[in-house]
Amino acid sequence: MHSDLSPSGRTGVLLVGTRGQRGPGEVLIRIRGGLETFLAWSDTELPKGTTVLVVDTRGRRTVDVVAWDVSEPTS
Repeated sequence: MHSDLSPSGRTGVLLVGTRGQRGPGEVLIRIRGGLETFLAWSDTELPKGTTVLVVDTRGRRTVDVVAWDVSEPTS
């Protein structure tokens, strides 16, 4: 469970792909009743359009993300 104020634990979509340790991308997250953008860092490169999970925050507008598979499991 997450606070309405914290991006941690939320999913979002990359508007700008991440470059691993070489640089951040930008993620769009639904938070505080709207949509907001944050700088997004990841351990590996992730392309634009990837759905991600916010796993940590680095300050007010910067987060750490990992790829998040939103597909439903097949039976």
